[in-house]
Amino acid sequence: MARRPIILGIVGDSAAGKSTLTQGVTKLLGPERVTHLCTDDYHKYDRVERARLGITPLHPDCNYLDILELHMERVHYGQAMLKPVYDHSNGTLVRPEYVVPREFVIVEGLLGFHTEVLRQFCDVKVFLDPPEELRRVWKIKRDCTKRGYQPEQVIAELEKRQNDTRNFIRPQREYADLVVRFCPPPEIPPEAAGPNLNVQLVLRPTIPHPDLSYLFNGSQSPDSGVHLELNRDNGRPVDILQIEGQVAAEHISQLEDAIWQHLPDLRPVREDQFGDYLDRDQVRHSGPLALTQLLLTYHLLRKYSDLSDIPFATPVAALSRLQTAPRGKAQKVARERSLSV
Repeated sequence: MARRPIILGIVGDSAAGKSTLTQGVTKLLGPERVTHLCTDDYHKYDRVERARLGITPLHPDCNYLDILELHMERVHYGQAMLKPVYDHSNGTLVRPEYVVPREFVIVEGLLGFHTEVLRQFCDVKVFLDPPEELRRVWKIKRDCTKRGYQPEQVIAELEKRQNDTRNFIRPQREYADLVVRFCPPPEIPPEAAGPNLNVQLVLRPTIPHPDLSYLFNGSQSPDSGVHLELNRDNGRPVDILQIEGQVAAEHISQLEDAIWQHLPDLRPVREDQFGDYLDRDQVRHSGPLALTQLLLTYHLLRKYSDLSDIPFATPVAALSRLQTAPRGKAQKVARERSLSV
């Protein structure tokens, strides 16, 4: 391997959307270039043992995090490993799997940022932060459809996990480079939320994000459905990109094109090739989800380019806009006010 693998860490509570995000990024990069690791495979106990011991999989003591740290180090150096496997369909630990890291590695699960060692091996760190009411709806749907549970069993398990969610899962949000929050419009209850979820992307300055300020044309259009603003998150300055679920196709297309321009290593694919998610047994498409997956792909390819010593060129179209736009005041306004595409 000419360069070490690029590692994307995705952390969130159970049924927060980690697998859905992973699948779209994998499609964009190409499955032949991606290795997927789920940290659930490092559970110490199977489902029956956890019930007997009264421990949840969210608790660090229920996971071999020390072995996960060793395997993350091997992944970082492109070395093969014998990875444990946890079968979610029946809650058992099964035969381990021989894994050779490809160019990109997506590590998703519950406790991927819990230790400093785990965090240091991730090139890009993402935390999924849906409203708790929406996540509960997603978990009931998923566990009853795919894992053989009854709704009352899922609800009881959610109640049992509340303390561990508060103590071990949510604190990891602090370490993310991007925080992704899908939520229904204010007037829509979580159980009625369809494919048109809004998304809020908190872009922290811990990694360089694509410059989209050149899309700002000096006019505010609150109906466009896409906004960028300078704000604060936990007291720290951040950029917040908000995309409404009902955003018009023309605005989605414009933002997609802007991100594609920053991806010299990837030829654009059709919109219907990513942005999909499974709602029970029905495949649906979400524009905000597609844009989120696209933004994560940008970050992975940028890091890939950085490590290959190839300059990550500013797109010609972006340069032309920036060179003709007034500098200083316009750029300050673009960051301090809401950006409408």
